Amino acid sequence: MDQNQLKQAVAQAAVDYSLTRIEDDSIIGIGTGSTANCFIDLIAKHKHKFQGTVASSEGSAERLRGHGIQVFELNAVSEVTIYIDGTDEANARLELIKGGGAALTREKIVTAVANEFVCIADESKWVDYLGTFPLPVEVIPMARSYVARELVKLDGDPVWRDGVITDNGNLILDVHGLYPMGSACALEEQINQITGVVTNGLFAIKPADILFLATQQGIVTHTAKA
Repeated sequence: MDQNQLKQAVAQAAVDYSLTRIEDDSIIGIGTGSTANCFIDLIAKHKHKFQGTVASSEGSAERLRGHGIQVFELNAVSEVTIYIDGTDEANARLELIKGGGAALTREKIVTAVANEFVCIADESKWVDYLGTFPLPVEVIPMARSYVARELVKLDGDPVWRDGVITDNGNLILDVHGLYPMGSACALEEQINQITGVVTNGLFAIKPADILFLATQQGIVTHTAKA
């Protein structure tokens, strides 16, 4: 199977799993990116089985509405039953690097609210150590240069993702040179303490609860290890 077929397969696995978790009044959290888009397209035929969704980006919200699926503001719902999203990297602890689509802050917010975070990915995203994929950091525009200097002190090589504005009106710095990453939890906390940082793309303090990984041999299910 090629990568697109792997994404379709893992998205279908996530749909099948979600249908065992949701009820008529359930709200499903939907992530951002090509694999999440596959999930949106596949879950659309089951839209009568849940109340609606919250989306981590305007792009995902538009795609959901295009399928006739109701999209709620997160502030308008009291509970998100399950959150489905892709990743840019994942390790055996289900720690992730996310944010290639510049939606990391909203993704992290929906993850925090959701009862369960299900990550879906193809086998190219599975790594022994995080950090080959540059770590996205969302920053307040006026703090861009300051934050970049502070990231250099953490042995990172930050590059401004020029021309990209997040849905929150902020900028993205992509931090190279962090491979092999040591304690992802410690680094996530350190970067978030830099004044001007909104958040970073490490999902380590709160990793995924379950990961469906599409491989040439089929779907492999991973759960977080201590």
